[in-house]
Amino acid sequence: MKLKIEQKTLIEHLNYAIKGVSSKNLIPILNCIKFELTNEGLYLISTDNDIAIKTFIPATEIEEIIELGEVVVSGRYIYEIVRKLPNGIINLEEITSEVLYIYTDNTSFKLNCNLVSDFPDIDLTLKESPIILEQKSFKNIINQTSFAASMQENRPVLTGINLKINGEMLTATATDSYRVAQKRISLENSCGEVNIVIPVRNINELMKMLNHEEDNLELHIFENKVIFKFNNILLMSSLINGPFPDVAQWIPEQFALSIKVNLNDIYDAIDRASLLTSEAEKNTIKLEIKGNTAIISSNIPEIGNVTEQVHILSENSNDFIIAFSSKYMMDAIKAINSELVTLSFNGEVQPIIIRNPEDENLTQLIVPIKIY
Repeated sequence: MKLKIEQKTLIEHLNYAIKGVSSKNLIPILNCIKFELTNEGLYLISTDNDIAIKTFIPATEIEEIIELGEVVVSGRYIYEIVRKLPNGIINLEEITSEVLYIYTDNTSFKLNCNLVSDFPDIDLTLKESPIILEQKSFKNIINQTSFAASMQENRPVLTGINLKINGEMLTATATDSYRVAQKRISLENSCGEVNIVIPVRNINELMKMLNHEEDNLELHIFENKVIFKFNNILLMSSLINGPFPDVAQWIPEQFALSIKVNLNDIYDAIDRASLLTSEAEKNTIKLEIKGNTAIISSNIPEIGNVTEQVHILSENSNDFIIAFSSKYMMDAIKAINSELVTLSFNGEVQPIIIRNPEDENLTQLIVPIKIY
């Protein structure tokens, strides 16, 4: 393999490929990136067996293709070498089957290669009829739900996002069993029935790579994997096996009490009240509703206490007290893109529902905390 390429072009694509390399992997070949140079251009491939990334640099963006071939080299080292080289032309030349020569006018490196035959054979075949979404729309879906996924591995299915498609409706759901975030959107075309769970850590890597919001994102869904295609890049993610909780039964349709408040006002009040909470006590704050006033309070006995008041914009004649995690409530409110927010209740031990009063396609649920 031998070619000349601009440093800025190569590092742009290495920035994608490096995301498929895990520094914690004990299998050396999975710490590598595979370079495949063809007449069409240069492919960079990486995988840790849970995620795989394939990015393509067209021949038109390569300064000169001299000799076709393929090499496998340490992902971290090739990334750092190219990243620290100055802007300009880089020469990549396989001088033996064991060494890749990387050089410019003033700098040269020799990097040991791994056996190409040892690199995993990754099937990245695409479907003829993928699900197509705008990148901006997909990013919104993930940003409004992914934070509610569990960080604990004892229930693996809760560490993922459930994507469910029923005809022309896509529903994304995440939960750690103490809170739920669910977003629904309409698709342009009917896509049949889909029900998969994608690891949040893999989705987060994808989110870092979606830089062209006006472009489309293709979802190619298979029995045990999903492939995302965008901007000459393929990202393959494994799926999590097991049934995802049926959260629909957790979300009530009627409420004993609903209040409408200014989103920024209640967020800021909870944010300040959270200063006097502790993780040991689940960052608990208390919400007391008296007429058209919401009183938010918290205290750490050995430190002090805080009280905030927020005006309720909707008519209310009920008095009510409930407690919850300030962190969970702030995450839920932050996900709602609205000037106003509605909080709905059915009692001090029943889930709290948080919504945009003008859009019920996004639902946030948090479980209250019993304080007495």
